[in-house]
Amino acid sequence: MKVLQATHPKAGAQWISPALWVFAAASVLSHVASVLLHLPTVVGGAMLALSLLMFGLLHGASTYGWRAILFFIAICLGFSNAFENLSIVTGFPFGSYHYSDTIGPKLFLVPLLIGPAYFGVGYLSWTLARAILGDTSGRLRGSLAVQTPVIASFIMVSWDLTIDPMMSTITGNWIWHHGGSYFGVPFVNFLGWYLTVYVFFQVFALYARRLKGPRPDMAGYWIKPLFAYTSIIAAPILSLLFDTQAGGVTDPSGAVWQLHDIRAATALVGLFTVLPFWLLAVFRSLARVGE
Repeated sequence: MKVLQATHPKAGAQWISPALWVFAAASVLSHVASVLLHLPTVVGGAMLALSLLMFGLLHGASTYGWRAILFFIAICLGFSNAFENLSIVTGFPFGSYHYSDTIGPKLFLVPLLIGPAYFGVGYLSWTLARAILGDTSGRLRGSLAVQTPVIASFIMVSWDLTIDPMMSTITGNWIWHHGGSYFGVPFVNFLGWYLTVYVFFQVFALYARRLKGPRPDMAGYWIKPLFAYTSIIAAPILSLLFDTQAGGVTDPSGAVWQLHDIRAATALVGLFTVLPFWLLAVFRSLARVGE
C-alpha cells in the first residue's frame, strides 16, 4: 500500500507558533465580544469562523502537513454543505428547516459562514479527542482510527447542544419548520449532526493513518487548541450571566419558550458536557507532560 508523505511546514517557519496564539486569542475574544456587545450574527460569526479557520489550518499543517489539512478542510466543507442542503430540501438528516438571511450570503441554500465554523470547531473537537485518547502523533495507529472519529463526533455535537436553541429559537438564524422538543429544536437534528461530522471525521481518519512524518514538535502544541476551545465553554455561560432580555419566544409549532430557560439550559449543558470533554483533554495532556 502506498504511504502518503506529509508535507510539513518548514522548520524555520517560527511564525506559526505565535500566529496560533493570536488566532486562539481572537476566537476567544470574538465569542466574548459577540455576547457582551450583542454583535450581529454575521459580524460575530465571521470573526469567530475566520479565527478558528486560520487556527485549524496552521495547527493542522503542523500536525499533518499542508496537503493533509487541506484535505480535511475539503471533506469537511463538502460533506457538511451537502448534508445541510439535503436536509433543507428533504428533511434528512437534520429535520426540516431553512436559513434566514441574517448570516450573510449562501452557497446554494447554506450560508458561507457555516462551512468554516464546521471546520474550526470540528478541528478543535478532533484535537480534543486525540488528547483524550492519547494520540500524540496524529497518525491514528490501530484502533485510534475508529475511536477518534467516534469521540470527536460526540464532542462536536455537545457544542451544537449549547448553540442551536439560541441561534434558531431566539435569534432566528435558522428556522425549524415544526419546532422541536429541545427548546424548539427537533431531536433528530442532533442525530443528523452526529452522522454528518462522523462521516468526514472517519474519512479523514482513514486518510491520516496512511501518512508518515515527524511527530508534532511545537511549544505549547496542546495548550493552544485547549485555550481556543475555552471560548466554546464560556459562550453559553456568558449569555446566561449578561443577556438580561426577558420574556418568551414562540416557535413555528406554537410552543412558547422562556428566554431565560433556554439560556440556563444551554449553560448547564455546556458545563456538564462541553467542559468535561475539555477537562479530560487537559488532564491527559498534563499527565503526558509529567511522564
